[in-house]
Amino acid sequence: MLERTTARTSGSKPARASWLSAMKAQVVMLGKRTGALVIAVLLIAVAAGYAFLSYWPVTVTVAEVSVNVPVRVFGLGTVEARVVSKVGFEVGAAVTELNADHGDTVSRGTVLARLQTTQQEAKLARSKAAVLSAEAAIKKAEVNVTKTRAILAQRVTANRRKQQLVESRVTSPQLAEEAQRDEDVAKADVLVAESDIEVAKAQLSDARSQYDYEKAILDQHTLVAPFDAVVVERHKELGTVIKAGDPIFTLIALGSVWALAYVDESRAGGIKEGQQAEVRLRSLPQQVFSAKVMRIGIESDRVTEERRVYVKCDVCPVRFHLGEQAEILIQVAVLEKATLVPEAAVIGYDGSKGTVWTVESGRLARRAVAFGHRTQDSRLQIVAGLPDGAQVL
Repeated sequence: MLERTTARTSGSKPARASWLSAMKAQVVMLGKRTGALVIAVLLIAVAAGYAFLSYWPVTVTVAEVSVNVPVRVFGLGTVEARVVSKVGFEVGAAVTELNADHGDTVSRGTVLARLQTTQQEAKLARSKAAVLSAEAAIKKAEVNVTKTRAILAQRVTANRRKQQLVESRVTSPQLAEEAQRDEDVAKADVLVAESDIEVAKAQLSDARSQYDYEKAILDQHTLVAPFDAVVVERHKELGTVIKAGDPIFTLIALGSVWALAYVDESRAGGIKEGQQAEVRLRSLPQQVFSAKVMRIGIESDRVTEERRVYVKCDVCPVRFHLGEQAEILIQVAVLEKATLVPEAAVIGYDGSKGTVWTVESGRLARRAVAFGHRTQDSRLQIVAGLPDGAQVL
């Protein structure tokens, strides 16, 4: 019984292995056919999708024609003053009087300060005495001329009498010669006296000049405001002994406050005097002050490549602070009708031309175009190279 069981079992193994091999072969063949079919279906789907997407309309954003677009140029600068003066004395002495301080408004001719004048007043008195002495010398010389002329008249009369007596042989020729000599000496004395008057007049002129000089020096001991101004700073205090030329006050002329803007050279070409501008101060960011371009610097900064542009507010703030940062926008043009494209959408932009994508007859195309103005928000005005009907992407 054991033998039959063993024989039956051992006799079924080859049949089972054959059947399993056949089933595996059928599964492998079926798997290969299915994989090839799936790959084919995927390839067909990809090709169909690509063809579908290639011809499917795509929505794009194009640049519209804009009207009345202001073109503004930005410049960053500071508050400055057109007329700034550091005033001081032309002479040196001790400061005895100060009549102005920081923030004061002074009118032209107002006395700002004085120096000690004792020494200079003494010099002025001495020069005045010299003038009086010269005037007296002139009077003395004039009196002397009168005297010498009287003596000359007497000598002339005596000489004539002597000459007549000589002719009549009443007196000797020697006495006649002496009389003639006395007349000649008297004439010389008159000439000398008249010359003394001219010398005295010259001395008087010199004394008066010296007096005027000393008086001018005395006047220089008083410092007056050269124009209507605001005192920005006082540099000295009472009692300080100063040298000639030391600054006492820093003044700025009333109405001379303006803003200095530094504008990039690539943007400054359209700026002209008289153009409208807007100024925004750092301390008053919520306020905008209208202004005009007053001056354009002839020399640009060689390092920063910026141009200096000065603008003046139509109505300036009551308080100002020199050196405060200011933002300036200068309107250089108004585009009545223009096609504007963002600078970021331009390929190969070199400042005047570049390449843009366009929509022409429903298809995309690339066009090389030329640009004009550039707006404050970095949009470029297309001025040439765009065909009719084309829209810029």
